[in-house]
Amino acid sequence: MGVLSALKGINESFHILSQITKSTSNRVLTSIIFFKHVVRGAHYAPPRPIPSSIALPVYAKTGEVPNPPREVEIKTKEQIDAVRSACQIARKVAGHAKDFIKVGVTTEDLDSVLHHSIIDYGAYPSPLNYKGFPKSVCTSVNNVAVHGIPDSYSLKDGDIISVDISVYYGGVHGDLCETFLVGNVDDAGRKLVDISRKCLDSAICQCGPGVRFSTIGNTISSLAKQHGFSVSPYCYGHGIGSVFHALPDICHVANNYPGRMAPGMTFTIEPVIHEGSSGIQVLDDGWTMIATDGKRASQFEETILITDSGIEILTQEQS
Repeated sequence: MGVLSALKGINESFHILSQITKSTSNRVLTSIIFFKHVVRGAHYAPPRPIPSSIALPVYAKTGEVPNPPREVEIKTKEQIDAVRSACQIARKVAGHAKDFIKVGVTTEDLDSVLHHSIIDYGAYPSPLNYKGFPKSVCTSVNNVAVHGIPDSYSLKDGDIISVDISVYYGGVHGDLCETFLVGNVDDAGRKLVDISRKCLDSAICQCGPGVRFSTIGNTISSLAKQHGFSVSPYCYGHGIGSVFHALPDICHVANNYPGRMAPGMTFTIEPVIHEGSSGIQVLDDGWTMIATDGKRASQFEETILITDSGIEILTQEQS
């Protein structure tokens, strides 16, 4: 296996800031199988069309993504309202995902349903053609840590699947991820998903104006370690708004990086929690990141706003 050095901003977190290894076979996992459904590469269909009535992000036609701003954007009230609207669409689409996921459904089927759901809300699926990504959502099953490409894989009883949903609406992006249980998941898998959710929630609870960004990674790492899990050091959260992936970079592992939160910032927190070690491989499709030990990973993500007095979870379901 070769070494793929310092890929930065490749895709969702779309921030990979350390050395990672790359598979030598096309979308095929060669790791030891530790549980019954290790996901291997499969066929995927071409990108789905976008109606002419849908507003497009700058990269939609070419796949070329401009360099992000060098400073963290402090949003105006109007920009915050727009991000909130995009985030609420993403949350509604996640509800459709939850209703559709079951044994026998292919991840290609899921992409189709969610693509059309996003379009029906008048939004654009942000991952589509972002640096050439070929589908409208990311579907990461079992040992696939992040950035799984929806394909002909049929969900099996006992699988877990992370679905990353991002939409562009009103000139801004909204972004979230949920991990779902498929059928009868074993106790170890359920614990992984539960602690993954708790890692995110605990980190969010620490956020607020003046808080160091490093608090996020320190909180997540401590909780994951208590339960025998590891945290991916390769996948970062990110600022979000008119730019899909911008500053600040949000590190999910223990760190002492500088920087503090301020009112008007909007960013994602999206830790990837591993059942085993945090080593990954990137397959030859250039996107799919798999656990090198063949064990499962789980991810949850929310987009949050720092307010004058605390936070608002922009992707949280509103009553």
